[in-house]
Amino acid sequence: MVDDRKLAVLRAIVEDYVSTNEPVGSKALVERHNLGVSSATIRNDMAVLEEQGYIAQPHTSAGRVPTDKGYRLFVDRLSQVKPLSSAERKAIETFLAGAVDIDDVVMRTVRLLAQLTRQVAVVQYPTLTNSTIRHVELVPLSERRLMFVLITNTGRVEQRVVELPDVVDETRVAHLRATLNACLDGCGLARVPDMVADLPERLPVEDRPLAATVLSVLLESLVDRHDEKIVFAGAANLAGADFTVGLRDVLEALEEQVVLMRLLGETSDLSALTVRIGSENPYTGLQGTSLVAAGYGSGDKQLARLGVLGPTRMDYPVTMGAVRAVARYVSQILAAS
Repeated sequence: MVDDRKLAVLRAIVEDYVSTNEPVGSKALVERHNLGVSSATIRNDMAVLEEQGYIAQPHTSAGRVPTDKGYRLFVDRLSQVKPLSSAERKAIETFLAGAVDIDDVVMRTVRLLAQLTRQVAVVQYPTLTNSTIRHVELVPLSERRLMFVLITNTGRVEQRVVELPDVVDETRVAHLRATLNACLDGCGLARVPDMVADLPERLPVEDRPLAATVLSVLLESLVDRHDEKIVFAGAANLAGADFTVGLRDVLEALEEQVVLMRLLGETSDLSALTVRIGSENPYTGLQGTSLVAAGYGSGDKQLARLGVLGPTRMDYPVTMGAVRAVARYVSQILAAS
């Protein structure tokens, strides 16, 4: 158990090491922080923290650096994350509000997070399993072709050109459009196949070929190409970072979509702000990094996660504040779309 004074010493060591990238000694702590105790007391506290595994001495006669265990205690005892300034919040809101669809939202989000944190930003696409249909549109292009458009509550838009078996007039297309929307509005995508299974039989005989063709395209569009998709940006930010594992290992792990999906998904509470530090990451190539992640969604429903990945020597209060704020703004945009 670490008492308040030793926790203050640990906090000072973390802050100085993150700022300077140099091992921190007792003299520096006395000069930079008003800890209210003597240099000898600080040295004793540092010795106890080192014995308990919260800090380590990288070289003989050097100061101390935080360990993964030390960073974990620092994060767990944070009184608050650093809030964004009003200018930053306005810039985020304006930048994200300009997105036109879910692809644009994801790409703007990942670029924004990388710029705000100077780390690698990672964004998971919303999964279809949590999406519902907002609208189905059928737009005649010619007598035997139409545009099929599927819009979900997460902002995903699927468009397909449908080649029709026969000449179909706009009245029949309009009737099928109305039937589909009455049947599927608000329907979870996982339930769509069951909802439309007997739909052709409920239509006039002459409309069944058209319905069967459109429903075939609808079911094909439900094959979620985004469920296993993650995008990242800001890999260049790692160039000057220090890692306990090689940069090559980190970059190779980033290229593995399955690794990133599992890393983002290995939390019991999707909505919580999660910090996974160093050796807490189960993947060898990422054990010199920390991940800060949060869920985002539409309304009360969490759809996916986003976050940043960087070295364990990370400004956790700033990074956590940025990730949490961006996740909230993305959620608001999806809820309003």
